[in-house]
Amino acid sequence: MPDSETVSNNLKHHFANLEQQTATSKFGMWLFLATEVMFFGGMFVSYLVYRLSYYNAWVAGSQTMEITLGATNTAVLICSSLTMVMAVHFAKLGKRKLTAIFLIATLVLGMTFLGIKGVEYYKHWVHHEVPGPNFHFEHEGNFDPRHVSIFFTLYFAMTGMHALHMVIGVGLLSWLLILNALERFSAEYNSPVEIVGLYWHFVDVIWIYLFPLLYLISHRHTG
Repeated sequence: MPDSETVSNNLKHHFANLEQQTATSKFGMWLFLATEVMFFGGMFVSYLVYRLSYYNAWVAGSQTMEITLGATNTAVLICSSLTMVMAVHFAKLGKRKLTAIFLIATLVLGMTFLGIKGVEYYKHWVHHEVPGPNFHFEHEGNFDPRHVSIFFTLYFAMTGMHALHMVIGVGLLSWLLILNALERFSAEYNSPVEIVGLYWHFVDVIWIYLFPLLYLISHRHTG
């Protein structure tokens, strides 16, 4: 059973006990993630419609992707999921030092992902592959280069929103580190770590879908 000090410091007034508070918090996060699935689902449907409509342009756009950087970022996020799991595990055991180590590792991996993504965006900018008045795409094949700009529009929308979620995740991890340093977590109370972990894993799963859709599918085809 949790001690009285843990309860008094962490139990909100509108909950009967920590167990109810934790269950409610998890349920709230799952509801939020359900809305996120619908949000990203709309972009995935748009991707499918335009891909079926402009297949050759989609192939050409996909072939410009830096597979090495995309694969590296995939490995980075998979590793970050592992470190996040370990942070949750040690938080439940009440081991604050190990919790901090794995939270920091997850934070570093998340920032590494954003850094690599920034390099990719810079390369697209240099090659005039950002949709807009300066968009330019050298091509050979039976397709309209304007259709390739639709591919890049969805690419930047999907990866940009994912990157925004990563930035939010980095902020949440920083918040957890502060709370952990203030000794707010214990074996009895650690639900914020677990709830942020759910969010982090969701963001990682979204990238697992984005990587093959944008980098791998059609990459070996020709227009």
